[in-house]
Amino acid sequence: MPQAIFLEFTVLAACLGLAGYYLTVYGDVIAEKTGLGGTWVGLAMMATVTSLPELVTGLSAVRLVDSPNIALGDALGSCVFNLVLIVLLDFLHRGASVYTRLSQGHILSAGFSVMLLALVAFSILVEHQGLSPRLGHVGLSTPLIILFYGVAVYTVFQYERSSLREHTGELAERYPHITLIKASLRYVLAALVVVAVGLRLPMTAEHMAVAMGWDRTFVGTLFVAMATSLPEVAVTISALRIGALDMAISDLFGSNLFDLMIVAFDDLAYTRGPLLAAVSPMHLLSAQSAIMMTGIAIVGLLYRPKSRVLKTVGWASLLILSVYILNVTALFLIQDGRP
Repeated sequence: MPQAIFLEFTVLAACLGLAGYYLTVYGDVIAEKTGLGGTWVGLAMMATVTSLPELVTGLSAVRLVDSPNIALGDALGSCVFNLVLIVLLDFLHRGASVYTRLSQGHILSAGFSVMLLALVAFSILVEHQGLSPRLGHVGLSTPLIILFYGVAVYTVFQYERSSLREHTGELAERYPHITLIKASLRYVLAALVVVAVGLRLPMTAEHMAVAMGWDRTFVGTLFVAMATSLPEVAVTISALRIGALDMAISDLFGSNLFDLMIVAFDDLAYTRGPLLAAVSPMHLLSAQSAIMMTGIAIVGLLYRPKSRVLKTVGWASLLILSVYILNVTALFLIQDGRP
């Protein structure tokens, strides 16, 4: 039985990865045909598209299987996993460390990510103490997250639009023979695959947790988050192949912003009360890990280390990977059995 569940999970993850690749390609075509710039593609459009699995998975987790821990674990775990993709990008990029090639403008979106992560972590503590006022069945954190996300995206977009436009022409030349209608149809088809897989994934994760005797927080943060982040993996590798490193990083930080926005959507869908009051405090580990990892990335973007550790990755990437390993290890060792 566990083997069958793991096989199903692997198939679903592969489908997400493939669908994410096509979402990336045809979303990029749509952006080019409609005149959107490369930076905005990475920051908002690609980030939103590649976060569709987290959105669908989170909503189905709270509505279909009543598992708020899988929903929040997926959102925060995806934030952590997305930051590990910077390590992958640094490892695959040849020459000097990737931090020397990235625009420092990404510090703005990274800073907003830190603030949103801190808001979620703060809200978990406050909700568990019953100190936060409620708006119906949702916590006060939900409208604050929505408002803060809107301000963050608008501010970053205004900054990027005025300073980072160099990839627009490069991206426009990649798809000369694909029409907007054809791209739109294929984009919708790939999105439907993401929705279908996202609806099934929480059920598979729930079965995996039961079969293995694992905590839902651990399963959501590690396995579900890794599966729903496969579209980001596809974007990262594809962007590296065409030399659009800034688009890749914009997608990663933008995805983290949208993943935190998904926490608000999940809270709206969870009608039993505030979502953050029903989850395990263990999620604070992932929130704090993501804050530390983002902080390290900010330092790397500012300091721009050129050297690599044993000719593999820069020291900033090595620190990010170390925090990720510590996060996963701690979650596995401190399972509390909450649903």
